[in-house]
Amino acid sequence: MTTAVDGRMDQLEELRPELTGYCYRMLGSTFDADDAVQDTIVRAWQAMPEFEGRSSLRSWVYRIATNVCLDSLRGRKRRALPTDMFEPVSSAAPLPDTVPHEIFVEPVPDAAINSDPADVAVRQESVRLAFVAALQHLPPKQRAVLILREVLNWQAAEVADLLQTSVASVNSALQRARATLTVTDVERSRSGSLDPSERELLARYVAAFESYDIDRLVGLLHEDGSISMPPYPMWMFGADNLKGFYLGVGAACRGSKMIPVAANGMPAFAQYKPSETGSAFVPWAIQVLEVRDGRITHIHHFLDPRLFERFGLPASLD
Repeated sequence: MTTAVDGRMDQLEELRPELTGYCYRMLGSTFDADDAVQDTIVRAWQAMPEFEGRSSLRSWVYRIATNVCLDSLRGRKRRALPTDMFEPVSSAAPLPDTVPHEIFVEPVPDAAINSDPADVAVRQESVRLAFVAALQHLPPKQRAVLILREVLNWQAAEVADLLQTSVASVNSALQRARATLTVTDVERSRSGSLDPSERELLARYVAAFESYDIDRLVGLLHEDGSISMPPYPMWMFGADNLKGFYLGVGAACRGSKMIPVAANGMPAFAQYKPSETGSAFVPWAIQVLEVRDGRITHIHHFLDPRLFERFGLPASLD
């Protein structure tokens, strides 16, 4: 009996990475996804005696996960990126007060959303920050339909069974979801394996940032390249603004150290800033970079120290 019980729990745990990816796309938050997956596994474990095997265990658990996500989204405002929510600002403007992290889409570690690196590579496009933010425009059930049909490649009949609706309703929801994503005009920044020139670009970016050579750093961006820094409700673009920012308020980042990480199928780095005493480097930002045509188009700076633990990073550097 113990062996059978352990086997069922092992089966649930094996689903954790892909469930995390599903819940992350639904909720736009790595922390909310973790909570939703844990709730799903607990509910599935408690209801295991009721599982009759009429569908696969995976389908049954996804139904539970979908209901958990739909419950979580009920009455909640959608998460978004700063570029979707605010007008660009000038580097001469004072830094605004921060707003709650809960209004922003957050990055997710690649390793958290699938245990198979090959599968992560295939599905990189569907966890890009711009795409996850676009998903948040959809009503929750349309969001679930689009993810299940277009990302996870479920058949319409399978999705209809999961949502307890008709195939016609599923197909209609998918059409409306596709139309909404077309209207939002999601930018298709390049994803996939980096070629040698792009790896060199990132190495030059790290060298410029760590040496705080701002002319060299800004020279690596597109002429309309931009940056954002959740939880600050702002973003800015253009070489003059970026130079002004990095040499002004942003100068507190001088002397930082960068560690490469894997986030959302995109180039990313953990930025550690010198502590006030100068005795160590402390967590400051997870930077996620969008790259296109050999240049950096946008740098997302997620200023949330909680993310460092989520990415398995040390609490400080000597």
